[in-house]
Amino acid sequence: MRDAVRVTVERELQPILSGHDEQDILPKEQYLKLLGVLARHRLTAPRLPVAAGGAGLTMLDYGIVFEQLPPQIGMNLLSHEGCVARIYMECSASQKARLLPDLIAARKIGCTGSTEPDTGSDPRGVKTRLVREGGALRLYGRKMWITNASVCDVMIVTCLDARTDKRNGDVIKVLVEREKSPFESREIKTIGLQQGYLGEAVFDGCVVPEDNLIESKQGGTTILKQTWNVNRPLVGLQAVYLAQEAFDIALEYSKLRKAFGKVIAGHQLIQKNLSDMATAIQASRLLCYSALAQVDRGAPAEGASAMAKRFAQNSCEKVVWEAMNILGALGLSSEARLERMYRDARMLSIPDGTNELLALIHARELTGVAAFRDARPSQSAATDH
Repeated sequence: MRDAVRVTVERELQPILSGHDEQDILPKEQYLKLLGVLARHRLTAPRLPVAAGGAGLTMLDYGIVFEQLPPQIGMNLLSHEGCVARIYMECSASQKARLLPDLIAARKIGCTGSTEPDTGSDPRGVKTRLVREGGALRLYGRKMWITNASVCDVMIVTCLDARTDKRNGDVIKVLVEREKSPFESREIKTIGLQQGYLGEAVFDGCVVPEDNLIESKQGGTTILKQTWNVNRPLVGLQAVYLAQEAFDIALEYSKLRKAFGKVIAGHQLIQKNLSDMATAIQASRLLCYSALAQVDRGAPAEGASAMAKRFAQNSCEKVVWEAMNILGALGLSSEARLERMYRDARMLSIPDGTNELLALIHARELTGVAAFRDARPSQSAATDH
């Protein structure tokens, strides 16, 4: 399956990406075409069982396959299929029957809206609220830094339940279908992954149908946090993809470029740097695989997931930077593509938890002491982020 996806990327996906300006977002119809190709490999629903229309993959298998995708595709796929997984895990039978077929078949695009301008990895800090006005449910608030926000057809929105004074403050989720509940959205300009979608959504009293309320038995944030344990090493593997690509370019160049009478691959410092780069890539890859394998075993994976993503992003960003140094002046040119890879790698430090937050999550598992809301050891602290 890994090799099949590699061939698919080369023959079908990369030509679409290369056919458009790498500094501008893809048209939605092209993105749907990309998703359609991935749907053939069931990568629009890798976490779902085969009986439900998914791929039935272990998370380790998913990670091995996901690593083959260019991040311009991978990060948007992660948002889409994460929405599919969350709908499957916590929505009603009627909601799943209505929404999942089109999302799995890539006829529609999904995403999750949790982050807000002043709320990131702590979903209990959201201010977007669901109220009842004139007999209808209305949503007020703003979501920021949401992958797929500008092109999605369905968004799972994390919000506060303000339907009554009694319920005010509970975190809940609702399904916002753009066709039924129109809302404003726009793209946000960023330094990297510029062919993908990263935007904000504004809900100014949009009406949400009653049957779009998610009545989750596991609480408003539980499933969200469980999916983060898979998403984080997957983001780390996107950093591995970029680092491996940069390393391959630097290695090839080192065998061609001559300095002081021989190819630079024969100089000791270049050899050391190449060894360090290869080691960082492999260590990052294996940490991410290990975290995904822990999820498959049902073992606690929050610390391992946080550690894997943080290490991989930091290490692989340095690998891309070192590749630029090996190429010298050529490494600074857009022709070599390394400057784009560096900008793309930098984008991966924020999604699904900043490096600082991930360090605290990992340390909390090591020490049993939460650094977030209080310093007391707590069994429930594992969900306080």
